[in-house]
Order: sequence, then structure tokens, then C-alpha cells
Amino acid sequence: MNILFVFYVPSGGVETLNRQRFIALKEHDIHAHFLYYENRRDFLNDHSAPTFVTNDNDEIKGILEDGEYAAIVIVSDFNTLPRFRSMGYKGKMIIEIQGYGPKNVAKNALTNAVEVVNDHADGFLNPKTPHIMQLLEELYPSFPTFSFNNCFDTSQFSYKEMSLDGFKKIAWIGRIEDNKNWREFLKIGYQLINNYNPNIRLLMFEDPTLSDPIERMKFNKLVRRLNLNSKLTLHSNVPNSQMADFFSVIGDSGGFLCSTSKVEGAPYALLEAMSCRCPVLTTDSDGVRSSVIHDQTGKFYSLGNIDSAVKEAKELMNNESLRESIRENALEHVRENFSPELYARNFIQMLESLGISSE
Repeated sequence: MNILFVFYVPSGGVETLNRQRFIALKEHDIHAHFLYYENRRDFLNDHSAPTFVTNDNDEIKGILEDGEYAAIVIVSDFNTLPRFRSMGYKGKMIIEIQGYGPKNVAKNALTNAVEVVNDHADGFLNPKTPHIMQLLEELYPSFPTFSFNNCFDTSQFSYKEMSLDGFKKIAWIGRIEDNKNWREFLKIGYQLINNYNPNIRLLMFEDPTLSDPIERMKFNKLVRRLNLNSKLTLHSNVPNSQMADFFSVIGDSGGFLCSTSKVEGAPYALLEAMSCRCPVLTTDSDGVRSSVIHDQTGKFYSLGNIDSAVKEAKELMNNESLRESIRENALEHVRENFSPELYARNFIQMLESLGISSE
């Protein structure tokens, strides 16, 4: 059986999810193919499966015909529903909501899509994101909805023993745009470097092709104002295969991954860090609740409260027994609750409930 997964660009959490679920589903003879409308980077991470990059109607029509897809999973793009129907696709189409950033953006998008979804889609899929589940219940009370965790293969992306340079490292991953809240990370880093440990180094991992130019100008200005240039390293478009090395070093250095987002769907960066024994300090940005349990698998701080973040960060770096407990518990949590096998079972149940047999 072939399933087509569709998204705008091969970047961020959705691209990671696609590569992860290919592994999960192939064990059950479900073959994932991937379609992206464009690639803005110079490389494409290996998906180990047919991966198409095109927004041309004729080419897409050919892909749909050749693939004989039992179902198509479309991430966020409601306009694709009537587009694919007009190309003659008659199979099941599922809209997957991995996140829209601010809650008002999600509400507007889902509200405006009611008619097109009811006319063309067969179900919703989301990774148990609380505010998305609430909106779907409110706007689509009788529409088939499926909610289960994304998958993560801890055996393929895991801790490695690496050499250290003596600096504690605090990392941030995202786009230079408002919802990812880069300002807060810089302010937290400034406080920790100047009032706690001058040997802290800040690492920021980003995809500059997806950043907001105005935000970029503000970012550069704040870095200069806080005098962080010598303490901060920007990493652009690091291949995913190299990120396990970075997370392992950050964890062993005594540092952590800091997620400052205002709202998140189901961020993969946290799962990747946890799988590599890198502790996580995060805002309670909604979708992170499935992965982070305070003082058990990670730490929360109050959004906008720099003092709260600094307090939790210091404890995470100073309290060795708590830190090691969090590292161990986080890895076990990912193994148990985000396993590829669990994802595959849930995915198959979704298909069967929509009348698609996986046999």
C-alpha cells in the first residue's frame, strides 16, 4: 500500500516526521512517498523513499496516477484538497495539523476551511496538541478526528560520546520569527552569562531561508546591544544526521536545549534532544506537554518570565541528581510513548476506521 504525504517545504519538524514515519510504516508494508512544493535549501535530507519536489499541476497529476495512493495525508494546506480532487484523485484525503504558530492563526485557518474540508476531506490527524484538539472539537464536532503522538526512532538518533571543550552550551532551535521567541532566548542567555557563568556559550540552529527579514534585522540589533557576538554561534541548515552529535555535546557539557516558543504543535527538536540525553528547558507552549513533564522529563518556565527561566536553568545545571534523573527519564519517555511501532499501530487503526484495509 502506498501513502502520499504532502507539505510545502522539506524543512523543520514535518520533514523530520516524514523521515521517521517512513521507518515506522515500512515495517507494516505501508510505503510512504513524499511531495514537497519547493526546496529552498541546497540539500535534501535522505528520506529513503520516493520524494518529489514540484508544484506543477501536470507533474503532480502524474505522481498521483503513478503512485496509486490508498490515501493522501496533507499537512496544513487546505487548498490542496480541491486541487487534488480536480486532478481526478478519488481516494481518502486526511488533513494533518502539526501546528500553525499562534493560536489565533490556527483558529482562523481552521474556521475558514470548514467548507472545503467538509466537501473534500475524510479526516483530521494531529499529534495530541491540546489547542488544536479543542478547535477541532468546536469547529468540526462530527468530523472524523485522529489524535496520537508522532514517532521517533531512538535507535537511529541517539547519544554519542563526543569530545568536550570546557564550555557549557545552551542551544535554541527554530526560525528567526516572532512565535519562536528568539528574543527571550537571547535575554536568558545574557543573564546566565553575565550573572552566573561567563563560560556559557549559546548555539542557535536555524533555517535562514524561512526567517522573517524584519525579524532578522531586529535579531542582529539585539545581539549587538547585549554584546553577545563572541558568545553566540549561529548554525544554519545543519543536516539532521549531524544533530545527534550536537545534542550529545550540549548534554554532556552541562548545558541544555532551551525552547522559548509562544505556541508549538509537537516540536521534534525536544524529542531529538531527549533521545541524546540533552536536558530540555521550555515554555509551556501547549504541544510540548506530551513530551515534557516538569522535573521528570524536562523543565518548564513561565513564558515571558526571564527570572523564572534563569532560576530553572540554574537548577538544571547545578543539581546533578535532578539533571541525571531528567536525562534518564526523558530518554525512556521517548522510547515508550513515541515508538515507531506505536505510531504504526495508531496509523493503521486510522486507515481502517476510514475504510482502508492495511492487509
